[in-house]
Amino acid sequence: MVSIKDVAKAAGVSVTTVSRVMNNRGYIGKETRKKVENAMRELDYQPNQIARALLKNQSFVIGIIVPDLSHPLFSELINWIEAYASEKDYKLLVCNSLQNAEKETNYISMLRKNRVDGIIMCSHNLDVEEYRNVAMPIVSFDRILSSTIPYVASDNYRGGEVATNHLIEKGCNKLLHISGPLDYELLPNRRSDAFQLTCMKSGIDCKIIQGAHVKATFEDNWNFIDREIASHLTDYDGIFCSNDFMAYTLYVYASKKGIKVPEQLKIIGYDYHSFTRMLRNPSLTTIKQPLDRIGKRLSSLLINQIEDNDLDRNNTVFDVELIQGDTT
Repeated sequence: MVSIKDVAKAAGVSVTTVSRVMNNRGYIGKETRKKVENAMRELDYQPNQIARALLKNQSFVIGIIVPDLSHPLFSELINWIEAYASEKDYKLLVCNSLQNAEKETNYISMLRKNRVDGIIMCSHNLDVEEYRNVAMPIVSFDRILSSTIPYVASDNYRGGEVATNHLIEKGCNKLLHISGPLDYELLPNRRSDAFQLTCMKSGIDCKIIQGAHVKATFEDNWNFIDREIASHLTDYDGIFCSNDFMAYTLYVYASKKGIKVPEQLKIIGYDYHSFTRMLRNPSLTTIKQPLDRIGKRLSSLLINQIEDNDLDRNNTVFDVELIQGDTT
């Protein structure tokens, strides 16, 4: 079996230099780094992950807690988080909270006991104080937890503004927004703020109804629409849904009730994940958040904290994009 000493000998450097190249620590000249990397490739050297973990007192495992693993937004997000983490030799331990606060608490405890190096929080069922007490590197998706915990998000306010203006530009004059739960101070709720303010500025009648839940299935959304929206569905000519599942369910429901989309009712969603991209006849008009960039940024921010790199730790908000489909 090839050892680190063999690599050092082949590259003509010390074992310490090889270790620094492997762990990206300290200054290493370009030529020296190239020699070491070439030697590792030629000898097919595979670093001993256990020894590396013991040396650095790390597990090289990142915990990630999501509200619903079956939701395409979170499965796609995990894919991009893992892609960057893998480049840095970190593994993921994925926890599915299913929107349950007790499960989320138990998962945090489990991750701490298993000595993961840090946690990416995508599930937000707990009070902010509980996240602050985690006492390990942590990064949040779509929620401000504290001034010391960085977050990553799309520009939710801008997304709500773009969606609302798009409906108005398409001739709508009475708008409904089906929002997510507004109980917690989550960044996606800024979509609702933007919707309301944009309507007020334009003199457009508007209403907000909470109902776009992450864990909702097609049947859940259908029942919600049947219960809360159906009786006055014809009162609106444009509806902005806070996620694409709700927007698509609404399209199907309206069509079944003889309401023509987009002639009588225009519908726009938010996310543009893999489910949305598969839709044809109709394609869904929606707001795209760049899940690839969000996922990689979540991963890099956390690894920066784990490796005590003070550079590039700021909160990150990515721009959004209107995707024109057939529903407006």
